[in-house]
Amino acid sequence: MTSPAFETAGPDQVTYLDRLAASDLGRSYKQRMLDELDVRPGHTVLDLGCGPGTDLEALAAAVTATGTVLGVDHDQAMVDAARARTADQPVVDVRPGDVHDLALPDHCADRARTDRVLQHVSDPRLALSEVHRVLRPGGRLVMGEPDWETLSVDHPEDALSRAYTRYVADVVIRNASLGRQLPRLATETGFTVPAVVPVTPVFRDVRVADKIFGLERTTRRAATAGYLTREEADRWLAHLAQGPFLAAVTFYIVVAEA
Repeated sequence: MTSPAFETAGPDQVTYLDRLAASDLGRSYKQRMLDELDVRPGHTVLDLGCGPGTDLEALAAAVTATGTVLGVDHDQAMVDAARARTADQPVVDVRPGDVHDLALPDHCADRARTDRVLQHVSDPRLALSEVHRVLRPGGRLVMGEPDWETLSVDHPEDALSRAYTRYVADVVIRNASLGRQLPRLATETGFTVPAVVPVTPVFRDVRVADKIFGLERTTRRAATAGYLTREEADRWLAHLAQGPFLAAVTFYIVVAEA
């Protein structure tokens, strides 16, 4: 039986992204990313993998009426949502595109950001090379990515928690350890990296954590994939639902300059 601590069905992608952005965690790390981006009036700013436009309004306010914000996403549904949300923002342009092959001229942008995007792309190094190409000399890229191999969930049986994290890192996320790799990859693609900011949110409420991690849904898939037995999955989830609960994961904000 499903515990009321866990959602029975996952939200659609737009709802998930909006919910994360509105959480204390989302507001905190997004503001830190915006601070590190150091956007100035008149800048041209790229939001690569902009999703439903969650961050476009804040970027538009930072560039003012003299600047430009370009949102790019590979998903047409996200592009449509972002366009609808920013219809009253004349400095915002949202278009479909591939971060591996940006349809933009060389050295056209002052700032760029990616937020939990590169963990999902097929070739992060190629994507970084493209961003380096389109940034002006001295331009800045700010990236935010978790390192899913740091995901830790307290449980009396450590082996069960390790199996859960291993499934997430092996199967759920394409580039699960990208957070720790970003400074090296950015350097290898021509950037300098003046700052790496680790952010480690700690979750004490299982319901809050479940909205981010989808604990039961992911655990059931891990059992189907053989990372846990069904009995182990039931036992692990029962303890998480009853508490006390603690989980944490490290999220890296990486500042890179062209």
